This record gives sequence, structure tokens and C-alpha cells, in this order.
Amino acid sequence: MTYEHLSQLPEDPSSYWIASTSFSDADPLKENTETDVVVVGAGITGITAAYLLIHEGFDVILLDADNILHGTTGHTTAKITAQHDLFYHDLIQHTSIEKARTYYNVNEEAKKFIETIVREHKLTCGFEEQDAVLYATSSQDYNALQKEKKAYETLGIPHEMRSEVPFNESAQAALAMTGQAQFHPLHYLTFLLEAFKKRGGKVYENTTITGMVEGERPVLETRQGKYLISRFVLSCTHFPFHDANNYYFTKMHAERSYVIAAKAPDVNGMYLSVDTALPKRSIRSVTINGENYLLIGGESHKTGQGKDQLAHYKALQSFAERVFNAKEFPYRWSAQDLYTLDSIPYIGVLTDNESNTFVATGYRKWGMTSGTAAAIMLKNYVLGNETEDMALFDPNRFLINPSLKHFLKHNSDVTMLFFADKLKPAAKKVDDIALGEGGIVSLNGRRAGVYRDKHGDMHAVDTTCKHLGCEVHWNNGDRTWDCPCHGSRYDVDGRVIEGPAKEPLDPLPE
Repeated sequence: MTYEHLSQLPEDPSSYWIASTSFSDADPLKENTETDVVVVGAGITGITAAYLLIHEGFDVILLDADNILHGTTGHTTAKITAQHDLFYHDLIQHTSIEKARTYYNVNEEAKKFIETIVREHKLTCGFEEQDAVLYATSSQDYNALQKEKKAYETLGIPHEMRSEVPFNESAQAALAMTGQAQFHPLHYLTFLLEAFKKRGGKVYENTTITGMVEGERPVLETRQGKYLISRFVLSCTHFPFHDANNYYFTKMHAERSYVIAAKAPDVNGMYLSVDTALPKRSIRSVTINGENYLLIGGESHKTGQGKDQLAHYKALQSFAERVFNAKEFPYRWSAQDLYTLDSIPYIGVLTDNESNTFVATGYRKWGMTSGTAAAIMLKNYVLGNETEDMALFDPNRFLINPSLKHFLKHNSDVTMLFFADKLKPAAKKVDDIALGEGGIVSLNGRRAGVYRDKHGDMHAVDTTCKHLGCEVHWNNGDRTWDCPCHGSRYDVDGRVIEGPAKEPLDPLPE
């Protein structure tokens, strides 16, 4: 499909949530420190967990490898809902009615937690109650929607079936989970962060953990050579910063998805298409500078794989123009999300050998409730208040159907990509790289990744990912180098943006 008729998208990706939030700067950790709890990763899970634990009387340090709230949490669509796509029918089939009910209850309680904080503190964070609506445009997907409806009935989930959606799409049917919500996530989380600091919590930015020694008092080492000693460690870093021989990179895969802000009339409700023959579309309203906009998302694909990434933004723009007659697009951004083998997050004890290190990851695009639920569970682990419900999310759980199938497929795909990319010759020469573009080239007789910035300066890196040696691909939509094997991402100079890689790509001379 061609997109020459479309209006101009912003030249650079930018999240509305980040652009509309004021942040307090925090220094890197500069000295060796001891504390009760170290929370690594300052997104919704880390900030909420730190907030909860300091209210329980613990001394807590919260740190992030980047700037706080500039990661996945700052690039969400910010739907607060227990409706996680077409999910509950399959969950009942592969686990049980009791486990599916537990999953729903945990996420519903997380939604109520967020709402309670907002109401009690009268936060101005765009919190609005909205129904979460799945809609189908084909008879095949209508049948899947009917199965999901029956699952809602079995689990006692409040819902409504509808015959249409309030925009220019010919829906066969729509399934609404009523009483859900949306908000501005960073305005909510900056309140929790400031409340944490007022209680004496310490926050450090640009502090990367490069190693951990487990034990009765775990020891963390930073890239700057400083040490933190604590009683408990919480890994809330999207991809776990410490693997503990759990091989999370074999049990999760990374997907990228895309969002644009489109000036358009308000739409009541939060929508997600369930079409299997067409790309999914996510729709929710947002107010920007007092005017109505829609956040339109979708176009998911495995990180480092798929078509020209800029084309994903243009596909969303084309949809916005066709369905909503939108003409202005002030923001565009993308997000990376991790999928576990059975689509249930990993939340709990990092390894059976040590009961004082914990992990939370694998939210599958539903981080607002899953991340909040994870924070509540991590608090309970630290307090020793483990419940039977928490076992559903155990990172060390047995691989249930269809987990084994996904495990084998994911890892066979990785093997094929590893060898295919190693053997693939460079498609371009250095002179082929235009301003603002990047690509794989032959440079001084070797394979290299080159980006030429708007000033004409060239940024050249070795294309071998520092995780397990796969070859990174150029992402022209976000101007990053992305690994198709396990989702590591690097900026144009090779600095790590997303794990599991910990070290930067090697720079190359021009």
C-alpha cells in the first residue's frame, strides 16, 4: 500500500505522556549504600512498589538505568482494564475456571487501587471511567467474540454485547467490559514518586546495574562501580536485569507496537479490534491542550522483524483519516512489550534458591493493571504475606499448554534468524545512506550499521548484538538498531535502550 496522500507525520517520535509531564531530575548513585529494599526499574511497577513499601516502614531505594518514566510506562496507551484482548476463553481452556477468575480479580483489584489513589488525593490525571470494548468486523471473529462472552458469563465479569461501534467501522458485534478506565499515567505516577520521596525514599537515575550477588543480603554493582547492599531486591526492569539462570530470553519474546495522536471528535469508550485477517486497532480518547484527540495504536510485530517501521505509523494514520477524517497528528511513538510463553506475567520469587529477590515482567501490553497488580504482589512477598492466588504468576511455574509449543517455535525462529542474518550480505554502500537514514552497509570490508544524521555526520556500529550475537536490524521509524532474536535495542551510537543486552554495540571508525 502507498501513503503519498497522507498528511505529514512528526519527523521525530515523541510520546504525549512524556512531552506533557514535568520531571524532577535525579542524580546517578555516587556512593556505596546499604538499605532495606532496592527497587530496580522506575516504571509503574517499580514506583508503585516503592511507594507501597516505604509506607510499610522500609528504607527503599528506587533506581533506573535511564531517565525515570521514559521507558515502556511512558509509551503506553494507558488503558486501566482487566480486558486483555480475547483472553479469558483461552485462559479457561489452558488452565481452569478458578485460575481465570483469579487473573481477572487481580487485575480488577489493581484498577480499584489506581482509582482509590486518584479519588483520595484528588489527582488531576485525566482519570475517566470508560468501558473497554472488543469489536469484530468478520463472522469468524464474531464467533471468537461469542466464546469470550461465554467466558465472561462463566467468570461473572460485568459485560454488555453491542451490535455496533460509534465510528465508521462495520462491526459484526462488540463485547464491552463495563466500568473500566483510562488516565494520564505519568501525572498519576509522578504523584506516587513525589509521595515516595517525601517519606524519605531515595531515587537515582542513569544508574545501570551490571551484576548481582545473591545471598542473605544481595549485593548489586552499578556500571559506575558502586555497590548497593540490601535485604530485598525487586527487579521491575521490563526485561529482568538479573537472569539467575532462568533464561528469560528463551521464555519471552518482545513485540513492538505503534501509537499516533490524531485530532478527531471524542469517542466514548476504549476500543480494540479482534480481527485476525486485519491488523489490530486500539482506540481511546485523550484531551490535549483542551481539545479532543484520539490515540490510535496497533501494527504489532516482533522486535527487529517485519516491514519498514515507518510504514506502521503511516498505516495507523491512513486508518485515522479513513475512519475519523483526522488531519492533524502531533505525536507518534512506539512501545516494546514482553510476552511470556503462556501470556501470564512472571511475578514472584526470581529463583527458588533465594527468597529475597523478586521479578515482575511479561505484561503483554497491559501494564497499567498488570504492573500495579505486580507491585501489590511484590509488596506482599517482601512482607511474607504470600497468598494462593500469587502462584498463578510464579516465574518458575511449570510450562502449561500452549507454552511448550510457543517455547519451541520462538527458539527455533531465533536459531534461523541467527544464521540467516550472519550469511546475508550488506545490501547497501555507505554512499547510499541519505540524511536521517540508516542501514546495513559494507564498511572497510566488513558488515556495519550506519546512520547519517541531519548534519551529514555518520554514526557507525558493529551490528552484532551484545546479548547472544545475533545481527541487529535498522528501525527507520524510531531510528534505532533492534535485535530480532531477543528484542535488545540500541540508539544510533550503539547505547543500550532495551535489554536483555547490557553492553553497547562496538563503535566503528568511518
